Amino acid sequence: MKIMTPHLGNTYLVTKAIFDSLGIDYIIPEFNSKRSLEIGSMHSPEDMCLPFKLMMGNYIQGIEQGADTIIITGSCGPCRYGEYCELQINTLKKLGHNLNFVVLDKPSAIGTKEFLNRISLISSNSKKSTVQKLNSLRVGFKVLNLIDKIEAKAHYLAGYERNKSECKKLLNKCKSDAIKSTSPDEMIKILNYYYRKFNSIELCKDKEPIKIAIIGEIYTIIEPFSNLYIEDKLMDYGVSTKRRLTPSWWAKDSFMSVFGLNSLDMRKASKEYLPLYIGGHARECIGETVMATEEGFDGAIQIFPMGCMPEIVCKALLPTISRDKDFPILTLVVDEMTGETGYVTRIEAFLDLLERRKQNVLSRC
Repeated sequence: MKIMTPHLGNTYLVTKAIFDSLGIDYIIPEFNSKRSLEIGSMHSPEDMCLPFKLMMGNYIQGIEQGADTIIITGSCGPCRYGEYCELQINTLKKLGHNLNFVVLDKPSAIGTKEFLNRISLISSNSKKSTVQKLNSLRVGFKVLNLIDKIEAKAHYLAGYERNKSECKKLLNKCKSDAIKSTSPDEMIKILNYYYRKFNSIELCKDKEPIKIAIIGEIYTIIEPFSNLYIEDKLMDYGVSTKRRLTPSWWAKDSFMSVFGLNSLDMRKASKEYLPLYIGGHARECIGETVMATEEGFDGAIQIFPMGCMPEIVCKALLPTISRDKDFPILTLVVDEMTGETGYVTRIEAFLDLLERRKQNVLSRC
């Protein structure tokens, strides 16, 4: 068995930490690129969304490196993501690839027993004891939490840094050193080291940077290639950003869903505009927007792939929130045809709008 997972932000570090700890053979496919998208688009239905095509590209590149087992997360909601695994299995079979798929749905959707059965399928090839296997999960979750905290800190402090691009350089160095680690314990030491380093970054506390909430479909806001590295671009512009939906958030949310305690803050915030679940993370998107207005953010950027039904509903609701809260919101829809020049122009125009609004507010104070 040689396991792989499709790329989703920094989860490749978790893949490395867990499977190194378990002593299971695995591969990390090439990072998403134009080549990944071209391969995935070639073997996907034309009307499928960007995440599907990028995942297909990951799978085929992983198969070229010897992968025979794929682990993906699942969804039992109305969002068509819940059908990804079946469509992808059938597509790969037609291409002559007969792989094992392990779909990790939320325990609340498939039951705790079935969820644990699927986890055991992954660890069955490990010679480690049960205690060691449980410790591997603990280590993986610790890595997930740490890298998400480091990334969140880098994206927010970028607006306050005294030395331009220091946060971005430090974040990239952190990821580079972490993937080179020779053991999970070493990776955790590296991540803890960089977490402390961010606490010592020299800041201009009198700065009033533009603060933007990144909202939308979970894959396209987490996987940087799919959103044309928007968070990196905003760091270069000296903007502070916040993104609540992260891989570690998803893991905690999945666990808490068993008890009905998941996303309580976002569900409460979204109640006025979207009181029911409609699939995907639509309620979270609306809830995050309302919370951003209450936390003093200057605006929000919604990103989602072409054809994403839950986010299309959100897009229809967001103008109402924008009017009610006097809160600017930019919506960016991405697919394989998205051109970077026009994309960047829209972002820059939005930043100009927020800057003028901010100056007007400060001039009145």
